[in-house]
Amino acid sequence: MLIIGIAGGSGSGKTTVVKAITEQLKEKVVVIPQDSYYKDSSHLSEEEKKEMNFDHPDSIDFELLNKQLKMLREGVSIEQPVYSYITCSRSKTETITVNPAEVIIIEGILIFTCKKLRDLLDIKIFVDADDDDRLMRVMARDIIERGKTVETVIERYTKTVKPMYLQFIEPSKRYADIIIPQGGHNKVAIDILTATIEKSLMKQAGKQ
Repeated sequence: MLIIGIAGGSGSGKTTVVKAITEQLKEKVVVIPQDSYYKDSSHLSEEEKKEMNFDHPDSIDFELLNKQLKMLREGVSIEQPVYSYITCSRSKTETITVNPAEVIIIEGILIFTCKKLRDLLDIKIFVDADDDDRLMRVMARDIIERGKTVETVIERYTKTVKPMYLQFIEPSKRYADIIIPQGGHNKVAIDILTATIEKSLMKQAGKQ
């Protein structure tokens, strides 16, 4: 089993990179989004929810994520949480069953900020992109998928997303084994990355 971490700022193109890898490796891959592991905030008021900082490491339940990642490595299936950005809560009745696979991809903005999680990763990838490109993608996503207004998105980007990127996410780039510039549009980098993954899998198979 190969466990790969893919980090980068909001709107950097992480999802595009993950999609490109999964399309080439097919059924060998299972993807676990960091976003499923946000701490439950259903107890907060609506006003408090509006002030939530999704870009701070403290917002992630790393304890559960690390525990479930270790279970997968040991060949045990997990029940991945289901989190809603709309209600800022984790479902109490619904989970997603994830079975072990040859390649496990953990994808999220904050995954390199946790040392225990970094230590579980075999390959660490940071997807880099220009600030302007990231802002445009964040705006498009939050307006279309999360029902936010343009004003709300810009305010959140200015007050939270950009400062947290500079404080936590950008510095975590130094832990990466591979940095992919130009986000998900860098086909050459993605092809090289996929070849590296396949080579590592073949090497592991040879040892067994």
